[in-house]
Amino acid sequence: MNYKQHAQNYALFFENLNKDLDINDYKIIFAEDIYFEDPFQKINDLSSLIRIFNHMYQTLEEPSFNVTEIITKDNIAYLRWIFKYKTSRESKEYELFIGVSRVEFSSKGKVISHIDYWDSGVNIYEKIPLLKYIIKYIKNKLKA
Repeated sequence: MNYKQHAQNYALFFENLNKDLDINDYKIIFAEDIYFEDPFQKINDLSSLIRIFNHMYQTLEEPSFNVTEIITKDNIAYLRWIFKYKTSRESKEYELFIGVSRVEFSSKGKVISHIDYWDSGVNIYEKIPLLKYIIKYIKNKLKA
């Protein structure tokens, strides 16, 4: 089994992710009982994963992923990526953040687990006006 090739195919899938994909496009890549986890949710099925992606396209403008590194060992891959998006159509500048995904493939090459690691504090919470000041205060208190 060429898991390195599966990881590269998965990276291409993410880089070409778009709102027009249908369930059959996802079924090519993901197992029906896909486990997905990020800082906000944990799900165990393909329909929930599709809802997450649809929500991303409903709430953000021009979201996209750029996979910058892939490391594989057996049926596990780590993908480092840059996520780029605008918060509204009026936004002139893109927001960017970096994350890493741990991806596990089945013996058939389908993704059975995808766990995202990224800093929700810096990338989300610190951009909310009231929370930004509270978090900054706490960080300053914790500094050596």
